[in-house]
Amino acid sequence: MKIDFWGHEFRVNVALGCFLGFLMAIVSSMFGFGGGPFMIAIMTVILKLPMYVSVGSSLLAIFFNTLMGTTRHYQFGNFDLVFFLVMFPAAILGGFIAPQIAKRISPITVKRIAVVGLLLLALNLLGLY
Repeated sequence: MKIDFWGHEFRVNVALGCFLGFLMAIVSSMFGFGGGPFMIAIMTVILKLPMYVSVGSSLLAIFFNTLMGTTRHYQFGNFDLVFFLVMFPAAILGGFIAPQIAKRISPITVKRIAVVGLLLLALNLLGLY
């Protein structure tokens, strides 16, 4: 399948992507972790998509889960409206700015930044940072 994104054309094996996405959903459900970082790796390494397309696609995929989770937290009274009003515009703005930055720097630099972010997250989850 050919995809045209911001004037760049990419070829993607949709069948392979669907199979790997399904497999990742099963594995992440069995072990109780989010599959987002792994889906980014699948899209960039196996499907050969650039990082800015992979990250945007991943964010779109989790948007609907986030929307449902936010709705349920609001219904249960676990919702901070002030925090939401501060973070939502910042997230939207970041969603427009980050791909523009990623397009202008080398793909290896983007991947290195992602690795550093994931390592910091892992250290934080382990209580070491």
